[in-house]
Amino acid sequence: MEAYLILEDGTIFQGEALEAGYFCHGEVVFNTSMTGYQEILTDPSYCGQIVVLTYPLIGNYGINEEDREAPRPQVLGLVVREACLEPSNWRAQETLASYLKRYRIPVIQGVDTRALTRHLRTRGTMRGILTSGQVDWEEVKRLVRQTPPLSGDKLVPAVTNSQPYVLGEGSPRIAVYNLGVKQSILEWFIKQGCSVTVFPAHSTAEDILAIQPDGVLLSNGPGDPKDVPYGVETVKGLLGKVPILGICLGHQILALALGGDTFKLHFGHRGGNHPVKDLTTGRVYITSQNHGYAVAAGSLPSEEVYVSHINLNDDTVEGLRHRYLPVFSVQYHPEAGPGPRDSEYIFREFLELISNKGCRKG
Repeated sequence: MEAYLILEDGTIFQGEALEAGYFCHGEVVFNTSMTGYQEILTDPSYCGQIVVLTYPLIGNYGINEEDREAPRPQVLGLVVREACLEPSNWRAQETLASYLKRYRIPVIQGVDTRALTRHLRTRGTMRGILTSGQVDWEEVKRLVRQTPPLSGDKLVPAVTNSQPYVLGEGSPRIAVYNLGVKQSILEWFIKQGCSVTVFPAHSTAEDILAIQPDGVLLSNGPGDPKDVPYGVETVKGLLGKVPILGICLGHQILALALGGDTFKLHFGHRGGNHPVKDLTTGRVYITSQNHGYAVAAGSLPSEEVYVSHINLNDDTVEGLRHRYLPVFSVQYHPEAGPGPRDSEYIFREFLELISNKGCRKG
């Protein structure tokens, strides 16, 4: 059945629906990764979004139980050039089509994703509607313009947990402030022998400090950090009391808690090949990224905080550090889910900071 992606500027892209009758409305974004579609589909940071994958063939190695970042898909819809219906891989347990059909996630294939990506790069990220079958064009165009975009006050509660829970046994004790954490982040710390307590996004600093954590991880998550003011207040209450590492949305919320500001990027950074320079060492790392907002470098209080990493594509802030407190953060994803493992050293540095009782050099 014919299917359509209608953007808020009136542009229409036609394709074929893998399953008829599904409809969704969300922010349309593109990801340039060549592999890792399962991790992308299940990444909580994509909650509220329709994802365009630029690689032309998606689904060729199927879906399995091990590579997911959440128990179910987090995207609202998927746009591809070609969806592979017969995967070939020894780890495959089902097809991309059957997996998304089970969760009623709309998929449109046969779209000129190159043209769509160029359009989003030029015009910027925008809202869109995925629909199929008979379409009332005037009504759909009215809906896509009038329906407000999903914001963080709805997105973060949709991907966090309702009650704290503990994973793993050992030391150190890591508290994860869950704004939409990826499973592979939790698994990395568990494999290092850590005890991980995952706290809901509505938790206060007092809730987190009550377990006497050795360190706090501020997780990734969806949406605008300014839509999560309670998160900023929680982080303010943690500053100076425990070592802190922020990732992605956690990085942005940390910047706001430190007195900085954030802004929306024209079309965001989403892919597995973004070059980031560590300004401390001069080394360049290829990173996995997924965000639509960034920290404004000039807004940070320079007497207390400095930029530690920059994006070599557009010079945006990719990391920050506090000059005196055991606090630092990165905009990208060190756990590499999906993507290169260049930046796992960030996690190891966090554990070293904890083992040194929060003391850091410089």
